[in-house]
Amino acid sequence: MKLKELLDSFYNSFDFKERVLNDPIEFPSLYKTPGDIEVSGLVAASFAYGKVTLFKPVIQKILQKMGLSPHEFLINFDIKTHGKLFSGISYRFNRNEDVLAFLFVIGEILKNYGSVKSLFLENFNGSIYDSISGFVQYALSVNTEPVYGNNQKTNGFLQFFPDPAKGSACKRVNMYLRWMVRNKDIDFGLWPEIPASALVIPLDTHISKVARCLGLTKRKTNDWRAAVEITQALSVFEPLDPLKYDFALCHHGISGNCKGVGDTECDKCSFREFIK
Repeated sequence: MKLKELLDSFYNSFDFKERVLNDPIEFPSLYKTPGDIEVSGLVAASFAYGKVTLFKPVIQKILQKMGLSPHEFLINFDIKTHGKLFSGISYRFNRNEDVLAFLFVIGEILKNYGSVKSLFLENFNGSIYDSISGFVQYALSVNTEPVYGNNQKTNGFLQFFPDPAKGSACKRVNMYLRWMVRNKDIDFGLWPEIPASALVIPLDTHISKVARCLGLTKRKTNDWRAAVEITQALSVFEPLDPLKYDFALCHHGISGNCKGVGDTECDKCSFREFIK
């Protein structure tokens, strides 16, 4: 069996409906309008790090405070009026002020562009690298003095906006873009202006472990270049939609079936004949 055939078999047998319940995409799936899906999706993806059982309650609490329409809430967001609603909400590296600054910046994006999509498209020239970097640079240019009392960006705030120009794999924003761009499986397909072939895989420890076993990347660090290498390798199998295999690779790692090259369990691995 060829590697593509094995990946396709994993893809075809994957229960995407069940996956929604164990993935942050669950939150934007609760909304119907494009604006609300975009905004709730950005919030959900931005907090999706660490254990699922820890970040899901935080996302849920933030979105509940926004009422029925996250888009409408944030486009009208006023820190003096609405900031107190989020009092006490924090998560790991993100203090309460960082959470407020993050929401404030999304609000400013909506006020100036009308949608998150418009900002990403303004910087899209065929390269998702430029689109993400442009989005990040604009977000960091917003004056956060109304939140912090000065325009000094904290590390907890910067953590929301990793930049590929600095080498970050940008796992969470690439996951968000997959949700918005792909029009298959559980993804929404709201941004047809960006082709699925331009996307870069949301690289996490699970995918990187499997990808290195299969020789999809030679890089030792989980950085932007590694994510691009893996995506390019997968595009050989599926040129128009390389992220089709995102879930298959990720699930194999999460399941514990892959512990890395050289492990005693390698002989039992489904990918054993393809291990490099």
